[in-house]
Amino acid sequence: MQQVIFKRPESFTDAFTHYCPGCGHGIIHRLVANAIDDLQLREKVIGVGPVGCSAMIYDYLDVDFQQAAHGRAPAVATGIKRVLPDNIVFTYQGDGDLAAIGTSEIIHAAARGENITVIFVNNAIFGMTGGQMAPTTLIGQKTQTSPYGRDTTKQGYPLRVSELLNTLEGVSYLARVSVHDAKNVLIAKKAIKRAFETQIAKKGFSLVEVLSICPTNWGMKPKAAIEWLEKEMVSYYPLQVFKDWR
Repeated sequence: MQQVIFKRPESFTDAFTHYCPGCGHGIIHRLVANAIDDLQLREKVIGVGPVGCSAMIYDYLDVDFQQAAHGRAPAVATGIKRVLPDNIVFTYQGDGDLAAIGTSEIIHAAARGENITVIFVNNAIFGMTGGQMAPTTLIGQKTQTSPYGRDTTKQGYPLRVSELLNTLEGVSYLARVSVHDAKNVLIAKKAIKRAFETQIAKKGFSLVEVLSICPTNWGMKPKAAIEWLEKEMVSYYPLQVFKDWR
């Protein structure tokens, strides 16, 4: 008798990945699918996709999805959740979407304590549009629009989104994790599941920030990108649980 120890989540489609080699989105997609399966949410979950690489999640998850305009996913998710309060609603957003054009939406959704879940992928750059500087781009980091490195005298400092949201009373669960190695993938898996559990328990707003690599737009091989994330990103964006309603 064969024992199955690893298989594709039931909430996954059989689509072949289109992401660049080393991209972390595939890992994070799977962790979201694992949470949906573990909590038996597939028939009641509704995802909201924005603009950018993050939007392509609807190709890989076999659940209901709604497309939102750039940065507006939290506002759309708020509307869906208020109309369908018994459904589980989540957004899946990149840093260019959530922390730039969508800053107002994410802050006010969190401040209102909307009972939605947000998966926030931070790879410190605009991915799909060609590698421009994002609000999360690190000091000195070179991008298409900061070819000499981010200069704080001209472009200011990188936004620490989780630290900003941590000041808001409406936030019930807030964590920053990473997917750069096996140990941290397991930690991220637990955090994403916990965020969905927060919504199920009707405790209010939950967000998981996931540090991820973008080798193509960073101009690095995947191995070097992982090392850069571990050395540079984690020092500026420390991994931790900021809030947990338990």
